[in-house]
Amino acid sequence: MIIKHADSKDQQLELLESLKGSAPLDIKKRIEQEVRILKAGIKGEKDSAYLIDFHFNETKNWTVIHDLRLEINGRVAQIDHCLINRMLQCYVLETKHFQSGIKITDEGEFLRWNDFHKRFEGIPSPLAQNERHIAVLKDAFSQINMPKRMGISMKPSFHSLVLVAPTARIDRPNKFDTSQVIKADVLYDRLMKDDLGIAGSLGAVAKIVSQETILDIGQQLVALHTPLNPNWKAKFGLAESESVREAAAESTASQFQCRHCQSQKLSIQYGKFGYYFKCSSCDGNTPIKLVECVPGHKQKIRKDGSRFYRECAECGFSENFFVNAEC
Repeated sequence: MIIKHADSKDQQLELLESLKGSAPLDIKKRIEQEVRILKAGIKGEKDSAYLIDFHFNETKNWTVIHDLRLEINGRVAQIDHCLINRMLQCYVLETKHFQSGIKITDEGEFLRWNDFHKRFEGIPSPLAQNERHIAVLKDAFSQINMPKRMGISMKPSFHSLVLVAPTARIDRPNKFDTSQVIKADVLYDRLMKDDLGIAGSLGAVAKIVSQETILDIGQQLVALHTPLNPNWKAKFGLAESESVREAAAESTASQFQCRHCQSQKLSIQYGKFGYYFKCSSCDGNTPIKLVECVPGHKQKIRKDGSRFYRECAECGFSENFFVNAEC
């Protein structure tokens, strides 16, 4: 049963297209590349979702969650597909759309063929990426109500798979284990094979839960979903004029509240663990939580007089988000 479909990316594409129309030539090329990447990702996820839904839409022994984004304990995971069965096996699926296929070396490096430059280029390991997703997902499971046996909360087992297009070529090495990298059209057979193998153990049989239970687990996970709203203007350096940014910063600053007394009489101070909000009403401290621009990018705070900027070196942008009141 399908618990959640993928979030629509139409508004993101429309915004990128509108930005491209008025952007300088060098930035326009960067936006066009971003659009190509976004569209390729959408296509890859959509193609995989179709094959997943074809086999699992009608069954109540599996829950399917598409496009699950989690922010847990300061870490973020963007999970393309998450499948959970009644034996509490949780499959985390990372979809990759490789137009010309991939090559995996004996050292576990992933290479993608660049048809324009006629060469292989290194890319981040999707297996390592998926392991980071699973680490965050484990934290998410610790926050939801799990079924109990003999008074002890049951825990799922986690399995990582990387899906590539059925037409993609996979050059596999002799030494490095690539069994977790499969084509999307053989996913169902792979999961059924895993089911038969695990179901043969007494421990797995004792772990079977009801259809209602996995539905409830899936719904609790979806309740933790945090949609991504990228700041494309800031990423491409197309922020508004200084006066508009200052007005936006003051408006944003008014949204911050003291976690103790909910007062908005705050100022940013620097302490042992970095910058934090200091409340003039109750003298309490409140941590500063920055909203990331894209998954995995870590932002930092920069002080310039009474102004404070959130900045991302990877995106190359700086945005004023708070102004301390003059004393």
